[in-house]
Amino acid sequence: MAQPMIYPVILSGGAGTRLWPLSRTLYPKQLLPLTAEQSLLQETVIRVSDSDRFAAPILICNEDHRFIIAEQLRDAGSETTALMLEPIGRNTAPAVACAALLLAQTDPGAMMLVLPSDHLIEKTDVFLGAVATGAQAAGNGALVTFGVTPDRPETGYGYIRRGAPYAADGSPLPGCFDIDQFVEKPCLADAETFVADAAYAWNSGMFLFSADAYLAEMERHQPKMLAHCRDAVSKGQTDLDFFRLDKGAFEACPADSIDYAVMEKTDRAAVVPVDAGWSDVGSWSALWGVGDKDANGNVTQGDVIADDTRNTYLRAEGPLLCAVGVEDLAIVATEDAVLVVPRDKAQAVGQLVKDMASKGRNEPHAHLEVFRPWGSYRTIRMGDRFQVKHIIVKPGGCLSLQKHHHRAEHWIVVSGRAQVVRGEDEMTLNANESTYIPPETVHRLENTDAEPLHLIEVQTGGYLGEDDIVRLEDIYGRN
Repeated sequence: MAQPMIYPVILSGGAGTRLWPLSRTLYPKQLLPLTAEQSLLQETVIRVSDSDRFAAPILICNEDHRFIIAEQLRDAGSETTALMLEPIGRNTAPAVACAALLLAQTDPGAMMLVLPSDHLIEKTDVFLGAVATGAQAAGNGALVTFGVTPDRPETGYGYIRRGAPYAADGSPLPGCFDIDQFVEKPCLADAETFVADAAYAWNSGMFLFSADAYLAEMERHQPKMLAHCRDAVSKGQTDLDFFRLDKGAFEACPADSIDYAVMEKTDRAAVVPVDAGWSDVGSWSALWGVGDKDANGNVTQGDVIADDTRNTYLRAEGPLLCAVGVEDLAIVATEDAVLVVPRDKAQAVGQLVKDMASKGRNEPHAHLEVFRPWGSYRTIRMGDRFQVKHIIVKPGGCLSLQKHHHRAEHWIVVSGRAQVVRGEDEMTLNANESTYIPPETVHRLENTDAEPLHLIEVQTGGYLGEDDIVRLEDIYGRN
């Protein structure tokens, strides 16, 4: 009997703060090419792109990342069943419940493979074999999780202790087990015990179940949460290529993970152990662990020179990075920040980012280059009452019709052709031509050519924040 199609449900809501300064709130780790030429999100989508086994995925993300994710999916050649927008983070249990409710409208028995968007899996064939095993149990009503075979005593992960072989219709299913216990992140001594015992596996955060089975367990164990999710989906709206969950209903929903909300409470849980070269690449130490090392144990990327340096992760995103006489560090240099941290303290970077954000710094949130649905801009220089940006508008890109209360702008075209609205005037600007836009003047910039438009924008005024934008019209549906 043919297996039913499986819908990948890919969760892309994390910020990846422990991989700062490369991962930022507006461009987090799942959107970055950390371990390959493609981003972690694209790698995840490609991994489950076999059209004979998998339907088009459901992507769940937040408002800020929606256009970047849509573009990365196009670059990866992936269609989607839905691109669902969360108005606020409520952890994995509500997000997956909303995806299940959406699927249940047309196929209540649809199989859902829940995957974080930011994990590395080196052995795709082994992983897909585990999915096939899990699908047999899920087809029998089980809620399946995947337990990663540990290769070291890890205190940063939760563990699963497996029990007896899982029985489907009275017959044991090879490679699948009942779950005896979920174990919280252990101390080192316990982790050393677990890694020596084949009954224990890391809790990967990946799941497989049917939509109706998951919703039934949500109804049983989390009825209040499920009621809010139903409300959020029923009142949701389609916006361009996105499905927006209703903000009021979803904000009222309790926040919890699938593990705590469902898996640790249900009597239908099962685990499939898998040894597929998995990593959550959650820290610079983890990236060092999965990276290709030189004779001295160093992992390097970018313009790096290392002398008398050992067991160190060195990454340069622009400037030359030199290290002499150091070991067991992670050193990461971007255009606007440098991080130096012992590898065994790499988990502490997340708290560092929180501390910076609490002080109102911008570095936790954005790089110098900021992406927008129409293209991108890069801050070249900022000072008292002025800011200079390099703006790139992709072919067909169009900035919103807008005005500013506090700043004036001077646009100089470097290359390409700009279609400009300025007040009552409409004009075409070619290379080396410019225009001035006073405060309170309604304006718009569009690229109708086949080549990218490059221009320099000089802002002047008493306040230059990005929130000084009054949008009057926008083809991308932004407020």
